[in-house]
Amino acid sequence: MPNTSDVGTTIVRGACPHDCPDTCATLVSVDGSGRAIRIQGDPNHPVTSGFLCAKVNRYLERTYHPDRLTTPLRRVGPKGSGQFEACSWDEALTDIGARLDAIRNGPHGAEAILPYSYAGTMGQLQGSSMDRRFFHALGASKLNRTICAEAGRVGYMMTVGSSVGADAEGVPDSDLIVLWGTNTLTSNPHFWPFVLDARKKGTRVICIDPIRTRTAEQCDEWVAIKPGADAALALGIMHELFAHDWIDHDYVARYTTGVDALRERAAEWSLERTADVTGIPVERITALAAAYGRAKAAFIRLNYGLQRHAGGGMAVRTIACLPALTGHWRRAGGGVSLSVSATFAMNKDGLQRPDLGPTTRTINMSLLGDALTTPDAGIGGAPVQALIVYNSNPAAVAPDLTAVRRGLAREDLFTVVLEHFQTDTADWADYVLPATTQLEHWDVHTAYGHLYASLNRPAIAPVGESLPNTEIFRRLAAVMRLDDPSLRDDDLTLIRTALDSTHARMTGVTFEALLERGWVRLNVPRPFLPFAEGGFPTPSGMCEFVSPRLAALGLDPVPTYIAPYESPESDPMLAARFPLQLISSPAHQFLNSSFVNVPTLRRAAKEPECVMHPDDAGLRGVAGESIVEIANDRGAFQARVRISDGIRPGVIWAPSIWWTKLTDDHRNPNDTTSQRLTDLGEAPVFYDNLVEVTPVG
Repeated sequence: MPNTSDVGTTIVRGACPHDCPDTCATLVSVDGSGRAIRIQGDPNHPVTSGFLCAKVNRYLERTYHPDRLTTPLRRVGPKGSGQFEACSWDEALTDIGARLDAIRNGPHGAEAILPYSYAGTMGQLQGSSMDRRFFHALGASKLNRTICAEAGRVGYMMTVGSSVGADAEGVPDSDLIVLWGTNTLTSNPHFWPFVLDARKKGTRVICIDPIRTRTAEQCDEWVAIKPGADAALALGIMHELFAHDWIDHDYVARYTTGVDALRERAAEWSLERTADVTGIPVERITALAAAYGRAKAAFIRLNYGLQRHAGGGMAVRTIACLPALTGHWRRAGGGVSLSVSATFAMNKDGLQRPDLGPTTRTINMSLLGDALTTPDAGIGGAPVQALIVYNSNPAAVAPDLTAVRRGLAREDLFTVVLEHFQTDTADWADYVLPATTQLEHWDVHTAYGHLYASLNRPAIAPVGESLPNTEIFRRLAAVMRLDDPSLRDDDLTLIRTALDSTHARMTGVTFEALLERGWVRLNVPRPFLPFAEGGFPTPSGMCEFVSPRLAALGLDPVPTYIAPYESPESDPMLAARFPLQLISSPAHQFLNSSFVNVPTLRRAAKEPECVMHPDDAGLRGVAGESIVEIANDRGAFQARVRISDGIRPGVIWAPSIWWTKLTDDHRNPNDTTSQRLTDLGEAPVFYDNLVEVTPVG
């Protein structure tokens, strides 16, 4: 690839860049004029299997959108007005370079410059290569990218050692599948065919979620847990595992440490206590524990929603203990998977070059509101005087949007945004720079839901004057006279650098192999059983039921339950005022704030909505299809209500993340979320968020 099929049509191999475990292999058809006319999933890829999700199926509509940015823009109106004029690349980069130079040479130095990015693309090049080199060489502040996965990553690491999990391709051999806090059909759809293969053999599929999602609707059982109670349920299951001796004693003795302390902790979690905390009846907890304990190869698929509360890291850590207790790691289809990203071993230091600049402070992206408005609030000294945003849309996705907007409105804050569209964040920029989409640039990809590396080849020429992120930062480095030779590396050199790894799992994952096939499986067995014989990448080499690292941090070294910050247990007075727990996971048609402006997808999503249980709606006099306000002390937003028994009483679900400029009230659920952080990983607590609902009008 590329190759020619129909006369005049070329097919180019690529990869989906978006923040999804599936990292699909794509085939893009390009006509003789150079225009992409079709995108489809690669039928030969073992995970993609020839289909794409509802969002990426519309990728051409996104690429050729009439509102696509095609030239650099310079602000001409007040901050936040979204008023710009076109300018040339030379004008934009010269002025941006001069402004950043002035800050770098000013009293606070380059640490007053903050990059802000996340997973708008998961590509190793366009997401984290030349940009990192540029900011390291400049001496800018570093960004702790915590906004999505960090609590779960750290919690999982404290038990298992790193983000290595069970192989999805083993799922057809599972004898029980537990989908825990994951709406698979929306957020991980290419995992579902493996689930169906297992079901054909009689495997039971259980979904644990406060909401009866489209995934829960398709499962054999929906377990409606209270938000934030996942660790309590895991401990209650362990209580039953120990009580009935559903333990693999040989595996525990050989490959784990701390089982006695874990047994004592589990003994504290009687069925009655577990039921009280989780809201799940005793008989259902008993049945769930029995199903798991009697299984021989149970697969637990976790996702990141369950770690977005005060005890989120500990919740993941606790659940991750289960397959080691029962020995399910020994067999294909057994184990637990949150992410398999650490199975890849690309040369990230070579790609990002952290050695290029001085040691500088690190600012947590989840505290952006504080960083921009209260410079002494734990960020260390210099105020943020320049903000460079790419691969993210913080004016829609960051917590505590009131504080974020207040910071973005500062007249003394110089803001540059690299984007495809004029998003909420772009409206606050001084300069907006047009970036290429995945169809227009090179990239190389890992995955966090499967074990295949992928190459993305450019299928079409850049639309308008758009440039790849890598090229924008190369040009900016040249303008600012940053002279390290690595700042001039082209994209093919960057790809080869990323693949320059001596790790055994990367054997055979070469640029040449990727050019030929588009994707290559890591050098691991099929299915991959990472911990069948122990070998956990923890300090002890064991699955750590007791974690000395947590003890060193002053935290409980044994799995435990931490109640949400905003709950009747932790703050009864607040819960009396705001009795509903808000969950704002992505809508089926959106991926966080990506695709919100694609017309067909926005029409499918219709408008901001929320789902309430009939009991909660009745108490508040809320009628179905009416508009309600969802509010707390931090802010409010409006949505049209849908009443359903497919949600726990006391919970409200507002699928997100709408651009605020595309809503009637110019708000979204992040107007109500806080800047509080999780127990592990310093990540945001988006779903630890109490609100009240009132009818509008």
